[in-house]
Amino acid sequence: MNIWTISILVMLLGSLAQFMLKNRFAKYSKVPTYNGLSGAEVAEKMLHDHGIYNVRVQMTSGMLSDHFNPQTMTINLSEAVYSSRSVAAAAVAAHECGHAVQHACGYAPLKFRSALVPVVSFASNIVQWVLLAGILLINVFPNLLWFGIILFASTTLFSLVTLPVEINATRRALAWLPRANVTDARTTPMAQDALKWAACTYVIAAIGSLATLLYYIGIARRD
Repeated sequence: MNIWTISILVMLLGSLAQFMLKNRFAKYSKVPTYNGLSGAEVAEKMLHDHGIYNVRVQMTSGMLSDHFNPQTMTINLSEAVYSSRSVAAAAVAAHECGHAVQHACGYAPLKFRSALVPVVSFASNIVQWVLLAGILLINVFPNLLWFGIILFASTTLFSLVTLPVEINATRRALAWLPRANVTDARTTPMAQDALKWAACTYVIAAIGSLATLLYYIGIARRD
């Protein structure tokens, strides 16, 4: 497959995953939590239940823009999650707190991913230009393409390391939600379904990045 075929397939699969994620979030946003807690309250309770008191829960703008920021030690919840007392909000809030728990206990894949951030930030700014120049000048400067491949490999590695980080955060969330009576036997599978589609977006991104990396390696090896 050429790069355009890979890009189109990844785009289509990514769009499907995003559609399903938004669909599930909208569906489960109508289902109340078992104990009536809001997303912000769920986040604070999960943090405190794990002995974490140095992380602040705050509202941020955007749709599904929720994230944990280890630099500022904040759980940032979107407006649709922060105040909502729904299963969807609880699942998202608990997932983000899962990252805070990872940070607190020194979860190795999270530490590795954090260490990659400066490298990936640098690589992301120039990698496409280096790859383009490497392909155009492959007969003159063959090593330039390999340099671009190394840069792209760092972003692929970041995507692959992200998978266990996200999956583990989800597992922590799904284990805690019923234990804390935020969800019950009826609503826990709903939280699991919502987070499953969130995980799919990361899986598709990683597969797409790996396939693209192999494509560029194939070009370099042919020439």
